[in-house]
Amino acid sequence: MVIKAIKIAHQKAAIFFHIQHSKHFNKAKAIVLKKQPKQHPSSIYVELAEVARWYDEMAETAVSFVLQQLYQLTTEEVNFQKGFKNDFEGIKLELESIKAFLKDADQRAGDEEGDTNDTIWVKQLREASFRIEDVIDEYTMDVAYRVNPHHSPSLLASLKKFAHQIKTLNSRHRIASEIQDIKSTIGGIKERSQSFNFQQSFPDGSSSSRGARDLKWGDPRMGSHFIRETEVVGFESPRDELMNCLVKGSNERSLISIVGMGGLGKTTLAKHVFDNQQVKKHFHCRSFITVSQSYTMRELLIEMVRKLCKDANEPVPKGLHEMDDNTLIVEVRQYLESKTFLVLFDDVWKESFADEIEHAMPNNGKGGRIIITTRNLQVAAYSKKSFHVHVHELQHLTRDKAWDLFCRKAFRSDSSEHEGKCPEDLKEMSEEIVKKCGGLPLAIVAIGGLLSTKAKNMFEWRKVSQNLRTELGRNAHLINLTRILSLSYDDLPYYLKSCMLYFGVYPEDYSIKRKRLTRQWMAEGFVIQEEGKTPEEVAEEYLVELIQRSLVQVSRIGFDGKVKICQVHDLLREVIIKKMKKLSFCHVMHENDEQETIGITRRFTVASSTSSNNVLTKSSNSGIRAIFTFNKIELPENFLDEISKKFKLLKVLDFENNLVNHIPNNLGNLYHLKYLNLNHTKVEVLPRSIGKLVNLETLDLRQTHVKMLPKEIKNLTKLRLLPVYYRKYEGHYSMLNFTIGVKMHKGIGCLKSLQKLYFLEVDHGGLDLMQELKELTQLRKLGIRRVKTEYANALSAAIEEMNHLESLNVSAIAEDESIDLNFVSPPSHLRVLNLKAKITRLPNWIPKLKYLVKLRLGLSKLEEDPLDLIKDLPNLLRLNMWDDAYVGERLHFKTGGFPKLLELDLTRLSKLNDVCIEKGALHCLEHFRFKGNPQLKVVPKDLKHLEKLKFLGFADMPVELVESIDPDTGGQDYEIIMHIPLVQIRQNVGSRFHDYELRPIRTLAN
Repeated sequence: MVIKAIKIAHQKAAIFFHIQHSKHFNKAKAIVLKKQPKQHPSSIYVELAEVARWYDEMAETAVSFVLQQLYQLTTEEVNFQKGFKNDFEGIKLELESIKAFLKDADQRAGDEEGDTNDTIWVKQLREASFRIEDVIDEYTMDVAYRVNPHHSPSLLASLKKFAHQIKTLNSRHRIASEIQDIKSTIGGIKERSQSFNFQQSFPDGSSSSRGARDLKWGDPRMGSHFIRETEVVGFESPRDELMNCLVKGSNERSLISIVGMGGLGKTTLAKHVFDNQQVKKHFHCRSFITVSQSYTMRELLIEMVRKLCKDANEPVPKGLHEMDDNTLIVEVRQYLESKTFLVLFDDVWKESFADEIEHAMPNNGKGGRIIITTRNLQVAAYSKKSFHVHVHELQHLTRDKAWDLFCRKAFRSDSSEHEGKCPEDLKEMSEEIVKKCGGLPLAIVAIGGLLSTKAKNMFEWRKVSQNLRTELGRNAHLINLTRILSLSYDDLPYYLKSCMLYFGVYPEDYSIKRKRLTRQWMAEGFVIQEEGKTPEEVAEEYLVELIQRSLVQVSRIGFDGKVKICQVHDLLREVIIKKMKKLSFCHVMHENDEQETIGITRRFTVASSTSSNNVLTKSSNSGIRAIFTFNKIELPENFLDEISKKFKLLKVLDFENNLVNHIPNNLGNLYHLKYLNLNHTKVEVLPRSIGKLVNLETLDLRQTHVKMLPKEIKNLTKLRLLPVYYRKYEGHYSMLNFTIGVKMHKGIGCLKSLQKLYFLEVDHGGLDLMQELKELTQLRKLGIRRVKTEYANALSAAIEEMNHLESLNVSAIAEDESIDLNFVSPPSHLRVLNLKAKITRLPNWIPKLKYLVKLRLGLSKLEEDPLDLIKDLPNLLRLNMWDDAYVGERLHFKTGGFPKLLELDLTRLSKLNDVCIEKGALHCLEHFRFKGNPQLKVVPKDLKHLEKLKFLGFADMPVELVESIDPDTGGQDYEIIMHIPLVQIRQNVGSRFHDYELRPIRTLAN
């Protein structure tokens, strides 16, 4: 009734306003004349006045009624608000309680042999937690979007305000109704939960069910203890290495740690070495102990003594079980004091394990040895505190060894004349299956064993290959494999489990970038803030921990040692996807999945444009928090428009490497959005509504065609990461024009949370922009282009305000533009410096940058050799001198200079004709590149001093130099480079950046 009254009053007031306002008077007059054309003009004014008075009276009556209703409604609303607030706070507390239970419940829900009632109960609990999260986010968004119009006495403004208040109350009443329904649902779940016994979580969030992992009858790890020596494949080299560590070397007590992912064969290798006859003869006594997750040190020591005595044919000391802990340790030490002992602790998970065994293992000068097998590299690292440690990181089987093992398992048959050999018609399919095993021995043995029971035809084998995910969950041959791989996930602290599940979001064999992954974790709220650290630093620590736990494989490392690309083993990914599905973590949409529903899932991965759009459109689940697209699919034009309308609680939108070319204006609906990735898309313009994304933290615009940021971007006060540029790989390289940055209206200074900003075209804002940059005191990375000489002082002053700056990239507007940055206090934390501009001399602050790891100079036109000034930079790892950074003829690397330098690049130095490297200089150098140096016609003879050099590259260099090092043409200088493993010649063959050919030079080292 109230809303209807407001609408009536609003309409009448609008007409009243329309008549009274002077600019609409003629229009009103025309309307009257049209109805009564013969009417005298003077009477028109009389009629208009009457109409106006009538509307005035009607409007006042309506407003009076509305005010009365609003007064009554407000009184009722005060009482409602009290109850609403209590209920809202109540379900927030309920959510925390549910999350605590889910820490224990997740493992039980994911257990294949778990009770069905268990699984159902946990599913209901998780759905309730999702609903609570949705209500909280909807209410937060509702509060944020409340409009408070500027106070105005006008009737229209008042009525608009009243209408909005009613709309807000309706929204809040709807949320209140949902809260009541949730409370009722949770009450029912709690009643049903009385028959379930969920225990509290341990402080680290790990499950209390670890005791179930004791090695007992039927344990999937038991098989590793009974493999015959003739069945061991691919361990020859590590076996020899470990045996040397055991029977040779120092007489000091030492610890050998075998580290690797589950199923890699750590126990098999350790047992293989432990049982070797040479090893048996070397030690007086030996003991092999499997360390359960629920072990006590007391039980471990008693078991160890019992096995040591049995191995040495000696009686077990009496009363071990009755001894107190201290006496027991003394007894063990006394027993081992006169012996050369070997103790193997298999499957260690706890980092502090070395501390616990240290005092029981005497350093008796008789060469005692301890072996531990573990999935966690940190266990091995921690042991160094107490022992001399040798770490052996067990590698996956090579392709040949994997094939050998597979054939032994898949084609074993006493009656077959082809035992151990693959039939020709199954070879292609078998190679595909072996590839999926990824060099993991346990997987090869398990899948090979399964296939040995199948008919030897490609149709049966294709079924196994294509349905491997299903088979992993139900086939008796593969269940143990699944359990072994799951152990590492189950052992994770709770805060890392969601991070690990994220690897299932990405497609199979996908190379996952560290920055992309960790930024998604941050946006999702997985990263717990730690004092004194940025979220990026904490997220990177999470990734390192997953790597050290042998769950994540590193594909590429940067020059500074940081992970650049990573991935997970294909079979581990299959396990993750199963868990992901059970936990409603993410729905992965494949081709021809149009009939699938996405249920209550929180994330959605798009691999097919048409079907994915249909499934999303039909879904009733508005609580999706993240959407990802892969495979360069072409999305429907209305795709983004639809998801912005329907999924208003989104936090992550990732369209990297897709054919998106348009961002709709309703993007501003996504109030909760924290991460928007448009990297390598065809987007050219951002809508003005992007200014409404007030929670946005990452806006990735790399390799897009966005040239101007809308002025509304200044509203994004939480924005932390803004990488935006386009690099022109389609043409010839030009240092100043290869990269195109972005222009911005005034207001960049409002983005006070920015930590990374690159690349900004500063000539658009000039000196005013320099002043605004002073406000960005949290910047860690700054990249600016098109800098003019007159900006130098203002830019220097702005940089001095950036106390956290770690990376600085400055490019001049033209080659002859001098940019001399002068600092009273240089950026002391700078790790990366790219300076592409003419400079009169090498700045005296550069040699003072003790944290600098990368220095790139271009267009500097330095006439004096700068090496003497920078040779003592203590942490410099990469040095690039490009495009006449130095215009002299000779570079001289002196003894002791550049103590940590790993990479050196000398490119397009037009006058350089000689490079001198004294012995003892560049002693850590691994990569050395020469490119486009037309006067350097003789290979530097001092390269032979660089003993650690792994790669030497020549690109577009004089023919004389190339021929002088080529043994196929009788090159006279071949001996200078013959010790280098990889020597490569690169030659451009086209106009585009990537049009080139590579030719390796044969050396003695390759």
